[in-house]
Parts: sequence; structure tokens; C-alpha cells
Amino acid sequence: MNLSAAVFIVTIILCAANSAFSIRFPDRIPDSVDGGSDQPLKTAVFALGSFWWSEAAFGCLDGVVRTAAVYAGGSKPNPEYRSLGDHAESVQIEYDPRIISFRQLLDIFWTSHDSRQVFGQGPDVGNQYRSIIFTNGTEESRYAALSKEKEQTRSKNSVVATQIQQLGLFYPAEPEHQKFELKRNPFLLQLIGNLAEEELERSSLATKLNGYAAELCPTRMQKQIDAKINDIVRKGWPILREI
Repeated sequence: MNLSAAVFIVTIILCAANSAFSIRFPDRIPDSVDGGSDQPLKTAVFALGSFWWSEAAFGCLDGVVRTAAVYAGGSKPNPEYRSLGDHAESVQIEYDPRIISFRQLLDIFWTSHDSRQVFGQGPDVGNQYRSIIFTNGTEESRYAALSKEKEQTRSKNSVVATQIQQLGLFYPAEPEHQKFELKRNPFLLQLIGNLAEEELERSSLATKLNGYAAELCPTRMQKQIDAKINDIVRKGWPILREI
């Protein structure tokens, strides 16, 4: 969210506290933007550092239906945050291939982290933060290899450390790690009706707002959501059902 939008929202909240402006918050609402069962969705999994950031990085893309923080790339069964074994923090992406392709997701993968950093991203250091492209089948493996070669040509003075692995078993992270950026913004949670945890994790709307809360949406989408929120607050009935 840009600074002006943040100031606007804070102003509204303060006004509500002073009873000068009345906002009615529902307890919960259904998510009407969830991917239907008739959609031929595909799944992609990437590791690119902290899964809090990774999940938000893909959430606002057209064609991405939902995301989840997961553990992948290791052999330890049923990993936990404090006991990962050899797994990496990863993001699971369910997407509609009619709208966005695996190759386009790869483009976002490369631009969303430093693939030259070994076993870490920024201040996060450790094996769990390594860079991995997980692939399903020969075609995705070929796309991944080609994209890595292209990325290496841009990094002439350092080696791209990203691994390419066939996707095996992966495990959902604990609820507190899901939609992490969105959960840091109680106002946005209220706008969508304070969904129960399970609904929040499956919600397409929450997926987009998670990226919005982290200010990782494309400019067009960020402005579109800004406008929706401003309109809802102006009307005094903030039920955000779709974007």
C-alpha cells in the first residue's frame, strides 16, 4: 500500500474511533473469488527465501488462484518450523494455465530474490532459505534449465546457486505462517470478514490481499485495490468480495 493510501486508512480508523464516521464490520463473509472446481488448475512450487515473502510475491498475479507456505525439497517426514530437517521454506502456487504460464511464474521467481546467494536470502541465512525450482515432468524441467541459463548470462561475475529438483512430497507450514503479510494488517482482515483460518488459507481474495499488504502487487493491481478499499470505506459498509 502506498503512503497516501495508508494515511487515508489510518485517518478513517481514527474518525471511527471518535464516532464521527461509522463503519460496520461483518463477522465473516464467504469468499466469492475462489477458483471453481471446473478450472484446470496447475501447481508450481518454488523456494526463494522466507516463505512469508515468497507467498506474497506471487499472490497478486493474474491467473494465480491461491498460494500457501509449505516445506519442500527434503526427506524429513512431517517437518515443523523448528524442526525442518533438510527442507526449504517454499511457496505452493495454484494457477490457471489459461491465464499465466509456468514460464511466466519463473520470471517472477528470478526477479523476486537473489539467486546468487548461497543458502540464504538477505538477513535470512541457512539451508532452509536456499533457492530451488521444483518441476513436474520433462517440459517444466526444460523450461527451468533454460531460464537458469538465461539468468546465468546476467550474472557473469557470480554463479547462480538455484537448484532444480523434481517435485516430491511437500508439507503445509503451520497456520501462523500462512498469509503472514495479510495477518499483519487487521484492517484488511476485517474488510474481508475475519475469515476462519481454513477459509483464509484457501481464499483467492486473501491470496491477492496478502501480496497487496506486502506492497508486491503490480502497479495496476495495487491501484485497483486502493480504489476498491477507498470506495468501500467511503460507503461505510466494508465488505470486500472481489478485486
